[in-house]
Amino acid sequence: MHIIHIASELAPIAKVGGLADVLLGLSRELSWKGHDVDIVIPKYDCMDGNDVRDLAVVYPDLMSFYEGEWHSNTVWTGWAENLRVYFIDPHHPRFFFNRGCFYGCEDDIERYLYFSRAALEFLFKKQLQPDIIHLHDWQTAVVAPLYKDMYNQLGFNKAKLIFTIHNLEYQGKCAVPDLDKIGLDGKKYDTLEKLQDPHQPASINLLKGAIVYADFVTTVSPGYAKEALTPEGGRGLDKTLKQYEDKFIGILNGIDYSYWNPEIDRYLPVHYSSREMPANKKDKNTLDRKAYVKKLLRERLMLDEVHSPIVGCVARLVPQKGIELIKHALKRTIEKGGQFALLGTSPIPSIAADFHALKQRYADHPHVHLMLYYQEELSHMIYAASDMFIVPSLFEPCGLTQMIALKYGSTPIVRRTGGLADTIFDVDYSGLEFDKTNGYVFDDPNERGMESALDRAIECWFHHPDKWRKLMINGMNIDFSWNKPSNLYLEIYQRVAGIPAAKLNATKKL
Repeated sequence: MHIIHIASELAPIAKVGGLADVLLGLSRELSWKGHDVDIVIPKYDCMDGNDVRDLAVVYPDLMSFYEGEWHSNTVWTGWAENLRVYFIDPHHPRFFFNRGCFYGCEDDIERYLYFSRAALEFLFKKQLQPDIIHLHDWQTAVVAPLYKDMYNQLGFNKAKLIFTIHNLEYQGKCAVPDLDKIGLDGKKYDTLEKLQDPHQPASINLLKGAIVYADFVTTVSPGYAKEALTPEGGRGLDKTLKQYEDKFIGILNGIDYSYWNPEIDRYLPVHYSSREMPANKKDKNTLDRKAYVKKLLRERLMLDEVHSPIVGCVARLVPQKGIELIKHALKRTIEKGGQFALLGTSPIPSIAADFHALKQRYADHPHVHLMLYYQEELSHMIYAASDMFIVPSLFEPCGLTQMIALKYGSTPIVRRTGGLADTIFDVDYSGLEFDKTNGYVFDDPNERGMESALDRAIECWFHHPDKWRKLMINGMNIDFSWNKPSNLYLEIYQRVAGIPAAKLNATKKL
């Protein structure tokens, strides 16, 4: 089966959040299972070109329509993590993807409208005929109506469309004339049956358009799919999702264990696993080596070498992530005798300013270190060195950090919402057998709720080390790989493309 993803991010070359990791993990798993997978993303000037090999021009002068004119683009191809990637490089005078950033521009809507039309134009003119075109979030949502209403009429109609919602918070709302810029008749789509926003009649909702036009819609966890059908969780699109509920499902994201794995992690100074130290002590790749990573992180962050747990946090600092709860977790951790390490950035100036002020307040503190930037290597070190990992999200479509933390033996402390509720089961209150529990959970998104979980975790670490070690091993041994989720996606691809299972299996064996 030939699958083409069109997206705005791809780890590790163009990463902002979980979307980048999801696209990498799912694509690699599908490729390993014998399918032909291509990815189309913008050619950002700030992407990490060191992780792209054999970069070359594949289409030197792709003409694409925007604002009544045809503009030239160069399309590059290269290999990232053994996946073939096409990069759209516009020569538009506004330099859409030469801004030194991925998102955060005032004209983000126009940037991704342009990219969506150019990406589809490339597939059409290159005469690529995939079985599936898989779209992700609002940035590429407009591909769905473009494909169905424009390119199908030109004979480009073999592929079926899958659309994945990674976060309903961001919907791509724009003005009706914005659709005219990419060759669609905006007024035609300004109806409730099509792209009109349910609560802002003067606005077009790009994400809604993909829900309406795609052949199948997924989101990133079963829990979030249920929440999305409610007025609170649906962020204004609950009625639209209910209308198309027969083609909507939640599939829990996976983790790419070839990338996130303390046994082989390229960024760690030593490797370790959930294995205990054997009697002959010949196997050095054991859980005890985690303590050495913890020691090195303390040296790097200038934290005191004391008998205390490190609480880690790696997050985009946006309201969704529970900003005030993160701040309170820092304060509470110190009060309870722990240490706190945070790695994160915020695109919101007021939040960024708050955390910079917090960093100044705790400058040279022996038990706190805040790193207000993102560095891939350092994120791996924090996962590996921390004893606990805080994820106090107000809502969380899936969340990858808690699953990554589990693999590295860092016990998650999470709020019960979305994908966090699907993956973390409280050691004290879940009602499950101990060996099926893996963390600490709280319900109420307030300081008291946070303390109810954080305090129990720290108390267990200090006073019940045997129980804590077993809890770590429980988490490390859970399989959150992409194997099962990728099979669920393949079933959906097969269903919408009308490919019999026998034919699909025979293709995989070739």
